[in-house]
Amino acid sequence: MAEAFANHYGKTKVIASSAGVRLAEKVNPIVVEVMKEKGIDISANKPKLLTANMVEEAEQIITMGCSVEKFCPAPLFKKVTDWDLEDSKGKRIEKVREIRDEIEKKVTKLLEDMNSSK
Repeated sequence: MAEAFANHYGKTKVIASSAGVRLAEKVNPIVVEVMKEKGIDISANKPKLLTANMVEEAEQIITMGCSVEKFCPAPLFKKVTDWDLEDSKGKRIEKVREIRDEIEKKVTKLLEDMNSSK
């Protein structure tokens, strides 16, 4: 969701890429549904594994929480911010909407902060 919002609102200003430390088979269909409610279609997206190259090229790394400290080496790298969000996996659609809205707020704030620091 964060990748989709960042690329949607950031347009030509940012290129966001989302990846995880455990590969899912597909994007959560409930997440696809709640993003469509915002006019963003992520139905063709595929889960990706985080690579060393992604980390090296990133100007900013955002982790979502979800017990990431148990699995993800990202806190060892540069410019890491943890948003400490609930994982949408297994949640009812109402809760996924709440998580989506929180991610949208955080992404728009991040983009605003990036614009004001230039």
